[in-house]
Amino acid sequence: MPSPDPLLLGEKRKLSLLARDLLEWAGREGRDFPWRAPGTSVYERIAVEVLLQRTTATAVARFYESFFSRFDSWETLSTARAEDLETFLKPLGLWRRRAASLLGLAGYAAGTGGLFPSNPTMHAGIPAVGQYVSNAVLLFQHGIASPLLDVNMARVIERFLRPRKLVDIRYDPWLQDAAAWYAKGGDAVTRNWAMLDFAALVCKARSPLCQTCPVSARCRYFRSTATATCSLSVESSS
Repeated sequence: MPSPDPLLLGEKRKLSLLARDLLEWAGREGRDFPWRAPGTSVYERIAVEVLLQRTTATAVARFYESFFSRFDSWETLSTARAEDLETFLKPLGLWRRRAASLLGLAGYAAGTGGLFPSNPTMHAGIPAVGQYVSNAVLLFQHGIASPLLDVNMARVIERFLRPRKLVDIRYDPWLQDAAAWYAKGGDAVTRNWAMLDFAALVCKARSPLCQTCPVSARCRYFRSTATATCSLSVESSS
């Protein structure tokens, strides 16, 4: 059965061009974080995605060394007492939620040698593995092109193409297809990081830097904003 709101061929082309342009931009302007360094373990890259939820990457970068020095593997993390982990995580906020998620993941991973299933349908029974963490597992452990789709990536895609129809990004089929298309076709890890950097530095939630944006020529949001500005200027001068 076809999707009720399919990703159009023209939108696929625009996303492929967007990926090309953002990779070029990120090569010059992308951020440098410890979990992006060559040789970073799969454990660190998956665990850090839990730390990054509803927290800035800059805050996690400051916390990174102390956390992974103390909890250097799933096995070590799995033996932590919930109260101790919560106290340790307090500087990041949402410490009870993060601690529960990390302990759930660690409890599972410690029993499997750190290996998660490559089939996402098998992730449903794993504690703390929702859609986002599932995609992180596929991306970082199994090399499967999957999008790290959060509100920031969703904002860029929607501004560039068109708004989604459903409130929850996890269930909007068009947005899911668009994010998946963006991630495939090359180095999916670098594509994801480029998009997230672009969302943080240029296509910001408030006061986006549209005038200096490297992809504004093909951006729906920029065109609509420019049109509205021109209309206001004409009305003011008449």
